[in-house]
Amino acid sequence: MTSSSAWRRKQWTQRGWTSTTIADWRPGKAADRSPAGVAGVQHLLPTAQPRRESFLYRPSTDERDHSLPCRSVSRASSVASTEHQHGDDLIVTPFAQLLASLKNVRNNLIAIANLPINDERHRPITKRPPLHSVPLPDEVTHCAQETLDELDWCLDQLETIQTHRSVSEMASSKFRKMLNKELSHFAESSKSGTQVSQFLISTYMDREDEDPQSSLVEVTHASSSAPSTSTTSETSQMSLLGKAKTAAMSRISGVRKLRSAYGGQIPEFGVEGQRELAVHMQRLDEWGPNVFKINELSKGHSLTAITYTILKNRGLLKAFEIPSGALITYLLHLEHHYRDNPYHNLIHGGDVAQSTNVLISCPSLTGVFSELEVLSAIFASAVHDVDHPGFTNQYLINSNSELAIMYNDESVLEQHHLAVAFKLLQDSNCDFLVGLSKKQRQMFRKISIEMVLATDMSKHMSLLADLKTMVEAKKVAGSSVLTFDKFNDRLQLLQSMIHLSDLSNPTKPIELYQNWNQRILEEYWRQGDRERDLGLEISPMCDRNNVTIEKSQVGFIDYIVHPIFETWADLVYPHAQNILDQLVMNREWYQARIPEEQERHDEEEKEESFSLREESSTSHEGTDITLQNVDDTQNS
Repeated sequence: MTSSSAWRRKQWTQRGWTSTTIADWRPGKAADRSPAGVAGVQHLLPTAQPRRESFLYRPSTDERDHSLPCRSVSRASSVASTEHQHGDDLIVTPFAQLLASLKNVRNNLIAIANLPINDERHRPITKRPPLHSVPLPDEVTHCAQETLDELDWCLDQLETIQTHRSVSEMASSKFRKMLNKELSHFAESSKSGTQVSQFLISTYMDREDEDPQSSLVEVTHASSSAPSTSTTSETSQMSLLGKAKTAAMSRISGVRKLRSAYGGQIPEFGVEGQRELAVHMQRLDEWGPNVFKINELSKGHSLTAITYTILKNRGLLKAFEIPSGALITYLLHLEHHYRDNPYHNLIHGGDVAQSTNVLISCPSLTGVFSELEVLSAIFASAVHDVDHPGFTNQYLINSNSELAIMYNDESVLEQHHLAVAFKLLQDSNCDFLVGLSKKQRQMFRKISIEMVLATDMSKHMSLLADLKTMVEAKKVAGSSVLTFDKFNDRLQLLQSMIHLSDLSNPTKPIELYQNWNQRILEEYWRQGDRERDLGLEISPMCDRNNVTIEKSQVGFIDYIVHPIFETWADLVYPHAQNILDQLVMNREWYQARIPEEQERHDEEEKEESFSLREESSTSHEGTDITLQNVDDTQNS
């Protein structure tokens, strides 16, 4: 072995890189394989029983996932090359060093095993004299060839990474393609499936990351579940723009003056409530307490009661010398800035704060987060939808709203929520962070901002890809102990948590899930009514006269909620199994009611057709036209 090879082996050992065989980690389930047939990866802990898997585990049919075109390197690396003239071409970036080292491993393998050179990939190799002349056994040659194919596949994947983007963007791009394909099939199943697909794509996929050549366009534009209601012309759009304020805003909209500071005796849960309230507040560390009942028993102050009690029970008031009066004043003022929407109201804020509290308390994550990170996470969850107007980001953009103009169409609502939340903190009576140092306040603000921005639902696929990449990378590492020493890793976990909490309605007991579902639909329908009045195209799921509740929830669970909760459950296994079980039961509940929904829809069509026939039989003019319309209705 050459001295350079020995040096590289030493460097690899120092870096902690080891060659290991990774076993198939999902019993009875074939893993996604590369050309040589590598197996999957292991669970952090063994799975007790098989469970229903999401579409993420289905084999990809995209050939580019297996045989991506090679991008040749213009210069040899001083790490990988033994030729002295390249000694000055020093590669110092870790990713480029990784590529160079792997290519050198490939060259060594070819030389050691006397393998034929495959020119299809056009990879330059270092010309070396044969290391030996004795032919190797066929089994050894076959194993070496499989290893070379596997190595070439890995290099193909690595070489196509855009270096200015994160590695997890590979997973994000792959998941988008897979989701688009799944939704294409879902859309073809029925007219209601088309509408649900349009809704999921427009809400949970960031348009900035869409491929212009993707078949996604075919789903969203070529298929249509209902005729467009848009009557908007360029003139009317410009008139909407003219209504927006053009002067620079001197203050944050939506912020009102503090009515009064809280004083007097501090109740047990921060606010006065009925005696029965204590029973429900004891369940704040459990998944799915009845937040609607808490809101009723606390006389409409569930957000204050939940947030104050969580922080107090965790000992954070004492740890950071938080004045109880200032905290309660802030929370009551925060509640005052939550609008009376059917869904995005103070109850939802308290629900997300409580859900985050449970997720961050997972035994698998014990000791991972600092007290300041926990404080920031609960705060971000509580404030994440303050002053929500009851309309989506896309509606605000389409209607040229003041907020969309102010925030340049980028995470409009999320940036507004943050601005309002921190503006309220500027009042001296509301500043409960007086005990924090300047550095702690800066870190508190940074974490809160990153978490609230992660509640932008258009970032869903990126968040899923980031979490999935983290989970699988730790599986490959082979450790059963979760360690998150780097701040960015912990921040990514916190972003995933608040996003999970924001999506958690389908994982709650069915009666709570149904309540939340009716509320969000009513809010969507109100937006649809406003869009109709403005002459805008009605957004998917926002037309109260054209919606299929049961099928929309099945699609929402299958393509959005289940994949990310499944990934979280893999990370903290087995401590989220109860959440997944409830999600599966809720899906089955809605799935079982789809036939009933379809039967009602068919009956309505029959009644409509019969009514039209009755009208046509009494008409003396235009009979042929009327009957033709009836036939068209039946055929559709």
